Amino acid sequence: MATRRHCLVPCFLGILLNALIGVTCETELSFTLEPSDIIAVQEQPLMLHCQVDGIPPITMQWRRNGLLLTQDLHHTTFINGSHLIGHFQKTKSDGSSDEGDYECMAQSSFGLLVSRKARVQAATMADFHIQPESVHVEESGVARFLCQIHGLPEPVINWEKDSRPVDTVDNRYTLLPTGVLQITGVRQEDSGKFCCMAHNSAGVKYSTSARLTVSGSQSSVYKEPVILVGPENLTLTVHQTAILECVATGYPRPIVSWSRLDGRPIGVEGIQVLGTGNLMISDVGVQHSGVYVCAANKPGTRVRRTAQGRLVVQAPAEFVQAPQSVARPVGTTAIFTCQAQGEPVPQLTWLKNGQILEPGGHVKLRNNNSTLTIYSISQDDEAIYQCIAENIAGSTQASARLTVLWADGLPGVPSNVRAEALSPNSMQVSWGEPDQNTQDIIGYVLHIRRTADPLEMEYQEAVSKVTLLQVVGDLQPSTSYTFYVKAYTSRGASKPSDSSTENTHGEVPAPPSLFTKVINSSVVRATWEPSSKMGQNQGFRLYYRRAHSPVFTGPITFPRNATHYNITQLDATLVYEIKLLAFNQHGDGNATMRFVSLREAVEKSVLNTPCDCVKDEHSKTSTTGIIIGIHIGVTCIVFCVLFLIFSYRGRLMMCKKVQATPQAGRSVAMESSLTSQGASVLNGAARVEKRVNGCAAGKTTADNNELERLYTAPTRTQDTYMSENSLVSYTPNDTQLSTIPLDEFSSERETRFQEPPPAAAAGRQDHG
Repeated sequence: MATRRHCLVPCFLGILLNALIGVTCETELSFTLEPSDIIAVQEQPLMLHCQVDGIPPITMQWRRNGLLLTQDLHHTTFINGSHLIGHFQKTKSDGSSDEGDYECMAQSSFGLLVSRKARVQAATMADFHIQPESVHVEESGVARFLCQIHGLPEPVINWEKDSRPVDTVDNRYTLLPTGVLQITGVRQEDSGKFCCMAHNSAGVKYSTSARLTVSGSQSSVYKEPVILVGPENLTLTVHQTAILECVATGYPRPIVSWSRLDGRPIGVEGIQVLGTGNLMISDVGVQHSGVYVCAANKPGTRVRRTAQGRLVVQAPAEFVQAPQSVARPVGTTAIFTCQAQGEPVPQLTWLKNGQILEPGGHVKLRNNNSTLTIYSISQDDEAIYQCIAENIAGSTQASARLTVLWADGLPGVPSNVRAEALSPNSMQVSWGEPDQNTQDIIGYVLHIRRTADPLEMEYQEAVSKVTLLQVVGDLQPSTSYTFYVKAYTSRGASKPSDSSTENTHGEVPAPPSLFTKVINSSVVRATWEPSSKMGQNQGFRLYYRRAHSPVFTGPITFPRNATHYNITQLDATLVYEIKLLAFNQHGDGNATMRFVSLREAVEKSVLNTPCDCVKDEHSKTSTTGIIIGIHIGVTCIVFCVLFLIFSYRGRLMMCKKVQATPQAGRSVAMESSLTSQGASVLNGAARVEKRVNGCAAGKTTADNNELERLYTAPTRTQDTYMSENSLVSYTPNDTQLSTIPLDEFSSERETRFQEPPPAAAAGRQDHG
């Protein structure tokens, strides 16, 4: 609904905003170089770099862990923005440290800008927490040594044998960056003392020595494949190298293979096998995250052993959509959008001139802080706004500036805003002209919001300057709405008026569905269902009266859970009108009307027919019944027309034959023929009636009685001869007419093809 409402704003407002937004936002202040994470060396100088671009004058400052750094002999900030720490110390005499998160701040007349957080850590080298251990290996087996040590940056580990560097030219020796030395196909000359050396910018350390002893070969003895060491769980950052170790033994030597548990292919780019089965993935990305399975297969069989390890690759935050600088007039709305991606999902934080922005009042954050909306902006909202995206792998920032446009001669505030409810779905809002600068007003904008909704759910309707009244429709019943108005000129908008809050009217219930059923000659059952539309009902009111009677009997009031009522003591000879409506605290809804006659029940009782032909009033009025009735009616008309055509032709031929005889003889013969045909017709009809059940018989009698009531019987004259059931009539003017009830149409057709009575046949022979 809000989207549709925005479309109602006329062109003048769009043109105005586009013109105002067109103010160019040059690089008033932006970073060209931000500080990066660094590992510093103890007692060594450290330079943190930061550069900005913008309109001078610009001042540069630094802060560590959110606290401003002061200029002294230990800390120096250069004019280009870089910061020098003269002697980096992990722990100072006063207990403080140079380690922490550093931020560069740049300030100009346009606002204050803060760089990304750069993490500064001291280079360290701890003691070995895993030392190599001596091993005893059979000839042609596998030897493995391990040493591990923590340090910053990650120490580089090399191995020595008998105080000499291990010869890595020999393919049987595999050195893994994780501090593992593997020797495959061990020989006697591999025996000796092994130790590892770790070094980084903090220094160098040596491990203790471990001895490798090689015994005689027993390679001819079959051994099941065994995985000595499987892959470990690893958590890395993108662009690092993953080493997944897998050492397997057995005879014959097992074949090592790798797969992913999720079935996805490992790929070939950046994938390398080290030694006899170690998997190395260089320059890992988020797509490499998963569970990796190492399998050791006995050659030529399906015997296998497996081990698995999980690789988690984290990615620092990066922007998918950065906020853009905007210029907005006073009183309008500014929206900044910021979207970032990373692994894990980054958290978004907004800053205003370097300080954390706290939402509230006219400032709102939505969609997990990805959208910043500032309503009814003023001069105090002009600032640099920054979106900080941060996760465990790193942080990044993007900035945008809000320029607030203000022009002299803007109109004053519209006065006397008043809302008045017109219906459950509409209100009328009126206001007065501002007190000053009304000559340049080009229109008004009415701001509408459900009082219970947040400010961002507000929508607008534009109003011409020639009116101070607007009818707002498409509202919800029994709901509170808040309205305020702004006046617009070509230079901007006025401040918002005071708000007016009003409730829409309540809504009466919709008409219920009403059905009727004749129980007997004096009782009708009314059944109803409430409507789910419009207002909720509190009950029902039932009225009934004789058709065309001026006064209803009732109301009979029912609770909201009632669904039916029997109307008794009715006159079986009359038609009744039944009315039902639903009501609630807001009044009575529209009524549903039904007409019902009990005569049908009386006729069934008198005829006492064996069939149980129950006719529901509701089904009579259904669409299916109407369609079937139309088809039956059309079919009957077609058959009647065909019957009249064939009947007329047959009687015309008969008349021509009779005209050849004298008038007196023709009259006697025709009288005899007609009498015989009438008897034959009656006999044929009787034979047909014997084939139908009692139901059809009762219906024929009832229909004939109904026709006798509707049409007056023809007057008998001296020259007219009629059968008992008015099937055939004859007039002396040589023209024959047929009046056949529809229910006996089949009997008449069957009679036309019977042999004529002997008397009639003889008459025709005599006059032939």
